[in-house]
Amino acid sequence: MKVLLYSEAMNLIKKSGVGKTLSHQMKALEKNGVPYTLDPKDTYDLVHINTIGPKSYQLAQRAKKQGIKVVYHAHSTEEDFRNSFLFSNLISPYFKKWLIKCYTSGDCIITPTPYSKQLLEQYGIDKKIYAVSNGIEIEFFKKDPVKSREFRERFHFSPTDKIVMAVGLYIERKGILDFVELAKRMPEYQFIWFGHTPLYSVPKKIGKAVKTKLPNLFFPGYVESDILRTAYSGSDLFIFPTYEETEGIVLLEALACKQNVLIRDIPIYQGWFEDGKNVYKAKTLDEFEQKTRNILERRCPDLTEQGYQVAAERSLESIGKQLVQIYQTVLEQ
Repeated sequence: MKVLLYSEAMNLIKKSGVGKTLSHQMKALEKNGVPYTLDPKDTYDLVHINTIGPKSYQLAQRAKKQGIKVVYHAHSTEEDFRNSFLFSNLISPYFKKWLIKCYTSGDCIITPTPYSKQLLEQYGIDKKIYAVSNGIEIEFFKKDPVKSREFRERFHFSPTDKIVMAVGLYIERKGILDFVELAKRMPEYQFIWFGHTPLYSVPKKIGKAVKTKLPNLFFPGYVESDILRTAYSGSDLFIFPTYEETEGIVLLEALACKQNVLIRDIPIYQGWFEDGKNVYKAKTLDEFEQKTRNILERRCPDLTEQGYQVAAERSLESIGKQLVQIYQTVLEQ
């Protein structure tokens, strides 16, 4: 069995979660001894498509005509497309129709969580849908005191600063407006947001938020994974105020680094994250503020070990085994 792992327009998506997922799939298959190619002109037995552009759809159609099995990876939903880029809410119904057209062009669908699987089923998609995590590179993302010092030195934080970090695109859905508001409410703590989106592609209120001038608020932009893991090690709290996700790879990265984590209490995280058991959850801005203070001032139990176990269960070796089983099932159909 040889697999074509395909992602369209990598220069555009390489800094996104979808771009990172391709890297995870490559490593997951390597750990399980499965040969793969990234070249559509190569020979292969099955194609695993990660993107929803026209070239991706055309590849799926061409593969089916050639008798090659197609696994379509559903990273996006209409729900997580809304409140993102300019006019996203206006065109989201048409985006949903295109998603359905792409996803149903495969022999089966993989999506990261039971929650996103449920959303796709509600779309009326009748293909077999598997929920498989995008996985986490456990060996790479781990707590390291040396990297903690590197982070604080690189970004000019003192050893005593209490730092709240977040990672994501500059879009409303990710909770960036709430993050800025929290920095305003808590000037005694440092807030740093990693990630980037061209400001011409988002509403003006997002651009205004990113340009907010506060002595405790920083937007260093996109950084590579080796720098990001120093931030996971060196910060005091990872906050994930997103309103909608299909999984959230950066959340798994923070958990793998045994970072304190505060997430928004949204449906996707029901069933695998419990407030006060393996992470902390908040719904309102006031709750985020109160729980941020409690965590940073150590007024609540440390849950980093419990959170780490959630990430460990999603190691790339484990994810690779699940992918191989799905591939074999599809090839045998």
